[in-house]
Amino acid sequence: MTTVASRTFRSTPQRDSHKTWTAIVDLLTQGKTSAARTELMAIAGVAASVIADQATKDGAIVVTCDGPRTRIYCIYDDDAIDGSDANEDPLGFDPLKGDWRVSLPCLTEDLAWVQSALKQHSSRITARDRDASVSTEESATAAKAEALVLDQKGFLGS
Repeated sequence: MTTVASRTFRSTPQRDSHKTWTAIVDLLTQGKTSAARTELMAIAGVAASVIADQATKDGAIVVTCDGPRTRIYCIYDDDAIDGSDANEDPLGFDPLKGDWRVSLPCLTEDLAWVQSALKQHSSRITARDRDASVSTEESATAAKAEALVLDQKGFLGS
């Protein structure tokens, strides 16, 4: 079973969607300058659009790595101003350790352009319909893994 950490960020009107994404990136990169931070900030405009559409209210930004999975939600309006449901505390682990991936939730009508825009900047950052379950993504990954065929001649060099 995978360990899951969850965080909830205050968004509009407490902070605009771009500042919300920057705060999320700060959490994920632990405030460090790195290639991962550069890659995450390269899609800031797209991520800010997803956050502004409130897709992250009910659909989590899902971050997977060689460690625990991280789910990130946003709260809006009066909840963002009040902030009592927010949890922006640092994580006790590196959420981008090893082979990391980020999946952004997206409104159905925006999914095609968001996926296209993300592909221009990163293969690690993808978008999914906000109503799609993460287990569907895991099943797709498992199906790809089952389709793997070992070339014994190539592997053994004979």
